[in-house]
Amino acid sequence: MSELVLTTFDWVPDMPRGYVRDLRVRWALEEAGLPYRVETVPFREREAAHFSSQPFGQVPWLTDGDISIFESGAILLHLAQQSNVLMPTDPRSRSEVTMWLFAALNSVEAASLPWSIFKFSGDTTETPGRQHLENFLESRLRHMEQVLEDREWLANGSFSVADILMADVLRLVDRFNGLAEYPACRDYVARATDRPAFAKAYADQMGHFAAAD
Repeated sequence: MSELVLTTFDWVPDMPRGYVRDLRVRWALEEAGLPYRVETVPFREREAAHFSSQPFGQVPWLTDGDISIFESGAILLHLAQQSNVLMPTDPRSRSEVTMWLFAALNSVEAASLPWSIFKFSGDTTETPGRQHLENFLESRLRHMEQVLEDREWLANGSFSVADILMADVLRLVDRFNGLAEYPACRDYVARATDRPAFAKAYADQMGHFAAAD
């Protein structure tokens, strides 16, 4: 097996700590028990070498031998192909995991991220555009609440990379108390983040950035 190298920022400000998306990759690696090491790129001065690996100047990316992959969803799918802990082996279940992974990115995070950016900014101005974002997120959460009311995990009853991604998307909403009226979503996030692999990934990310202060 090739050495797995996770690249993230050398430092970030306090506010995004615990939510930088390398956490999703750390979590998957810990769940699967795959050995890896962490490398860094500067947060403040993003150089050409950074953009050659991540064309938007973001993190994370994963290097697996001569393969380099950016975007957290793509990285999780790559890792899932190496571990049946992250994705079942039968075709039907694999399709279900893939479906929910893309749903987390395209249906839920597409609504939660703009909403969260306003929350991070502290902007409380009520505008029609702001209300549209609230309504968009509420619509997605209502659908997720119905899904999660009668299942522990998203795909075929087993924890998978789809849950890593969906739980992390919903975790950011929960940070701003956005799940207060959605108990099934809130309980789902609690179940996922109670897992030892999440605790290890979270502690490692927080320690990584704290050590750079």
